[in-house]
Amino acid sequence: MRYLFILCLFFCQNPLFPQDYNILDFGAKGDGISLNTQSIQSAIDAAHKNEGGRVVIPAGSFLTGALQLKSDVEIHLEKNALMLGSTNPEHYYKLKRWKALILADDEDNIAITGPGQINGQGRQLALHIDSLFYAGQIDSSQYNFVEKRPKYYLRPQLIEFVNCNNIKIKNVTLRNAACWVQTYDRCRNIIMDSVRTESDAYWNNDGIDIQDCINVRITNCFVNSADDGICLKSQSSKHLCDSIYIANCTVRSSASAVKFGTVSHGGFKNVVIKNIKVYDTFRSAIAIECVDGAVLENILIDSLTATNTGNALFIRLAERSKKEKMGILRNVTIKNVKVEVAFERPDYDYEIRGPALPFFHNTFPSSITGIPGYPVQNVRLENIEIVYPGRGNSGLANAPISRLDQVPEKISDYPEFSMFGELPAWGFYVRHMDGLTMKNIKLSIKEADYRPALIFDDVHNLDIRSIVVEGEPNRSPIILKNAKQVQIDGDHPILRL
Repeated sequence: MRYLFILCLFFCQNPLFPQDYNILDFGAKGDGISLNTQSIQSAIDAAHKNEGGRVVIPAGSFLTGALQLKSDVEIHLEKNALMLGSTNPEHYYKLKRWKALILADDEDNIAITGPGQINGQGRQLALHIDSLFYAGQIDSSQYNFVEKRPKYYLRPQLIEFVNCNNIKIKNVTLRNAACWVQTYDRCRNIIMDSVRTESDAYWNNDGIDIQDCINVRITNCFVNSADDGICLKSQSSKHLCDSIYIANCTVRSSASAVKFGTVSHGGFKNVVIKNIKVYDTFRSAIAIECVDGAVLENILIDSLTATNTGNALFIRLAERSKKEKMGILRNVTIKNVKVEVAFERPDYDYEIRGPALPFFHNTFPSSITGIPGYPVQNVRLENIEIVYPGRGNSGLANAPISRLDQVPEKISDYPEFSMFGELPAWGFYVRHMDGLTMKNIKLSIKEADYRPALIFDDVHNLDIRSIVVEGEPNRSPIILKNAKQVQIDGDHPILRL
């Protein structure tokens, strides 16, 4: 991990914002009804013109449309200050691609700070946009008929910064986006600290999206999102996420909590994620996906606890588009992790719940899967404890070890822990892997499952040291198929196929 963000830490935490610009002095009204877009933008423009300043949002409720943040300007929301996003789609505009309440393109030294709040009123805004389709004002090509909602790019985010440098987001609360909450795309030197994200308002409510950014530090944040929680993406084959540090965050998600991908064209390198708490999460606590030709390498995830989650760990290397070069997924260390997998769906209390699967299944194991000829390389799992509910029932869904060859590859499918259907193991399913070390692993099951705990299929250089399986009435063997250069300590029964 390259700590190149030290200079960013200095500049972002000590911005040269010498003067305050109170939006009341520019005609803003905090009654929650008057539209203040022009007043707030005028304050931003004045601060920018005068070599920088702090635009102050005082106590009150200030309705606004889209704002363009400019270099050397900080938006500061004081205590009891509320910035309300307009629910009128005409009050939003594009700079380069996607709409948002606060936009910035090619700007330097920008900030949004609290302790106030920004509320996008996302559900009302999204439903207003939806109504425009039925009024004939949105083309059918921009509407998702299967999911019955406008496509994501018609629904504004709260924040989108593109190609910006030296960004600080601190102590602010972000609520209720119509789509993703906040995206930082091709930016450098980002400090995000003590930000609270609450968005269970509508579909695609990702909490934090970091896309092709360099030198990012995210600490002490809380994310409650109806889609992925903290998500690293790589949209461009010419860019990548590099030197990312995420620590001391809590995530609740109706999708995956900590995720790399799904978009993964360029790469992810030198990422450290530490001290993360996950709860009530529908999909994976950790999802690492490289499916669009990226190089994903040098990743450390250390000290993560997850309770009431649908899946512990999902690592996937594949070739989704069939147009990109094949990606590489290697050099990943995950350690000091404890996960409790739920039997029922973990996001029951969400208003926007993840879509139920269209097939019968038992609890899904953790999985690491490449594709034939392109294995996942060099993964180390250390001090991992996963508690499963068990109750795997072959009458509900049956995947016996005699049918290992029938587990589909699904090379170009959307990656998800459930993508293969019923899997033949309850603890770990590993396929197309070269270089896996598992040290101090404890797998517990509360009630019996018809499947074995561990299956390794087309796995080379497998080193298992100190693995404990608890709760099985009959000790199931470790299943090895097409496995070479295997070392397993202890007296575990082993079945080679």
